Amino acid sequence: MPQPGVATAALAWETLLDLGHRDAVGAVPLRDRLESAIRDAVQSGRIPPGAALPPSRALAETLGVSRWVVTEAYGQLVAEGFLESRVGSATRVPEGARAPRGARAEGVDRDMPQPRPTRPVFQRPPYDLGPGVPDLRHVPRARWADAVRRAISALPDAEFAVVDRLGHPLARTAVAAYLARSRRAIAAPDDVVITHGAGDAMAGLVAGLRAAGHSSLLVEDPSWPGLREVAASAGLTPVPVPVDDDGVDVVGLTEAAARTGARAALITPAHQFPLGAALAPARREAIVRWARERDAVLIEDDYDAEFRYDRRPIAALQAMAPERVVLIGSLSKAVAQAFGLGWALMPAALRERVHFGTREPVRARPSTLDQVALAQFIASGDLERHLRAARGRFRRRRTALLAAFERELPRLALTGIAAGMHAVLELPPGVTAADARAAASGLEVAVSDLTRYRVSSATASREALVVGYGNLSDVLVDEAVARLARAIRSLS
Repeated sequence: MPQPGVATAALAWETLLDLGHRDAVGAVPLRDRLESAIRDAVQSGRIPPGAALPPSRALAETLGVSRWVVTEAYGQLVAEGFLESRVGSATRVPEGARAPRGARAEGVDRDMPQPRPTRPVFQRPPYDLGPGVPDLRHVPRARWADAVRRAISALPDAEFAVVDRLGHPLARTAVAAYLARSRRAIAAPDDVVITHGAGDAMAGLVAGLRAAGHSSLLVEDPSWPGLREVAASAGLTPVPVPVDDDGVDVVGLTEAAARTGARAALITPAHQFPLGAALAPARREAIVRWARERDAVLIEDDYDAEFRYDRRPIAALQAMAPERVVLIGSLSKAVAQAFGLGWALMPAALRERVHFGTREPVRARPSTLDQVALAQFIASGDLERHLRAARGRFRRRRTALLAAFERELPRLALTGIAAGMHAVLELPPGVTAADARAAASGLEVAVSDLTRYRVSSATASREALVVGYGNLSDVLVDEAVARLARAIRSLS
């Protein structure tokens, strides 16, 4: 029988054991990740000697994995001596079996090399104010597992040998329907390409643009570096365009285009990253007008458009000019990056015009099973149920974050519309973002420096931090802000 209180205590194990998703080699089986997480927790002292682990069923439910994964991990660790198990008693950490890292364990020669786990578990900082990461504690593991089971049961035998160049028809149909109702995009199944994510879509696009004769790409400054670096590596020169409180400066964009001959632009209309503005209606119209007049292509990065808290998300820019706009998105911010699934929306005529998928080397599409699972996940309503719950969590967390900053740093501005998973914190005069980030790191707070996202050093920039709250536990909001405030005050 489980000991009294074990099931309740198991609720904390979701954060105590970080299963991660990737290592340096690639995907790691859940069983191995759980084994490594328990080893790490024992070695670090987070699970002390003599502590009882939850029953396998309780831990499986808490972590969102199968009971088999837990029982296999427990069995392996018992065999290795990390855990002990007796009939009628809980699985425990043996007394004195492992000393916390850095402690002087009797009989252990500190000068001798000690064995290390062969598959280290990636740990995010405890006070995680890093931007761009969704709430990893609420990844819908069970619902995705159900989608995979439904997918593998429904696939005809013949389709296990086929991977469609543009994506499985079921996935393309589900994504088109989702984009039409959630982003009000003009979307038909034939206009959708299933990708490994936004970076994969971007790689295909820039290869096609190069083949079509493009040599430059207009990019927002500041902006997320990942996609523009993909463009640069393919031979497109990023041309910086300034951003203000109304989004990308369209007058600056047209001037940069005239100066360089650029006829393609990468933009974030719904929620500019990192400054947090939405593209103003007049500018939406102006940039579409420019694209039509200049025979240009707009790449709309729709990275976190599902998360708007003061109103319904604005429609995708793609709806204004589907013949000019490529809409790219993924599950990375909506669910988690580890799923490795995304899409690009563009009609066949636009695909042919930018040579998407026609002039580039053959690109591997996501597996048929993953694509059909995505179709099941969307068609069942599980994606939108997950997003509704996430919006509620992020709205409450953002409110708590704003209140904490108002208490701790009332004279500093926290800017950005009520959307997404980040805000921008202005720093006091004389404090640099690099110094503030380093001081915060010393207090176990992860935060990002606004200057990291600049395209050109010539672009005017202010000293500010980009503060994320997607992966910050609700119970740690006040402490995370207090620690960051302490770091900033230490520099003033």
